[in-house]
Amino acid sequence: MIRTLLYDAEQKSQTEGGEEQIHAWLNNPSLYIWVDFYEEDPVAETETMNNVFGLHPLAITDAQRNRHPAKIEAFGDHTFILLKGLSADTTTMEFATIQIAIFIGERFLLTRHTGPSVSIDKLWTEMIETHRDNDQTSIDHQPDVQAVRLTRFVVNRYIPILLDLEKRLDEIEQEMIAEPKDTLLFELIEHKTNLKKMRRIMAYHTEVFSQLKSAAWPAVSVERKHEVIDVYEQLERATSLASLYHELISDLQDGYISLASHRLNNIVKVLTIITVIFIPLGFLAGLYGMNFEYIPELHYKYSYFVVLLVMVTVAFSLLVVFKRMKWL
Repeated sequence: MIRTLLYDAEQKSQTEGGEEQIHAWLNNPSLYIWVDFYEEDPVAETETMNNVFGLHPLAITDAQRNRHPAKIEAFGDHTFILLKGLSADTTTMEFATIQIAIFIGERFLLTRHTGPSVSIDKLWTEMIETHRDNDQTSIDHQPDVQAVRLTRFVVNRYIPILLDLEKRLDEIEQEMIAEPKDTLLFELIEHKTNLKKMRRIMAYHTEVFSQLKSAAWPAVSVERKHEVIDVYEQLERATSLASLYHELISDLQDGYISLASHRLNNIVKVLTIITVIFIPLGFLAGLYGMNFEYIPELHYKYSYFVVLLVMVTVAFSLLVVFKRMKWL
């Protein structure tokens, strides 16, 4: 599928359409165009990107891959940015990603995504609604402006998920103190794994925008520097949050293990106390349970009651000792 937004800078008009608008753009130098590719035939897609817009074949190949680290590269008169956006149905730390390729030219913006993109749809809708409301002052149609706005939307989707994780970690801490359960530990391990993946993604993105803000790039005006710095700072914030929560999860895991060890120690202590009490009682029972004929106490009238009294006294004395030692 190819959808296009064609903007006439002289007439200040915008039309939404398909591939047919590309020919109008080619014949009028005052037009800007945004072409969005999704689920398009790779051969036709490559032909359009290469023959019509003059994109480099290596950049096209990278854009069409389902998995590739985020990157930025200059190709003659255009800049190629490859990002990892969150999938449309991602709302939690159990996230999935899609590839979002962005080509920025002087008069064109090309995007390609491997799955439905909330960020691209959001920008697309904003541009259409702005013109529908005849608000010509709130939006700039230059390709580099729209590209930076799109990157901000992509990056901003990560932050609410991280902030929601903070609330969940607080809940896990309270639940863990009240009643440590293995399910909580499994959830912490899962969050930790997802955070590692997110930190890796953020590291690639941070490098991309560090390069973008530090040098001149084809078709990207120096006037965009402040917007790029803003995206870079958002990435730094997301990276910082991911690192913070990763450390917090490690602390919670250590705390869970400590609590579990403490509970186990208490159980072992109780079992040890019971064992220590019954050892002398078992000794007495075993002593007088031997089948020898000449055990003096066997013929004493009150021997049974004396032995019971001794056993009770021993057990009670041990309990008193353990109590004073604060084992109970």
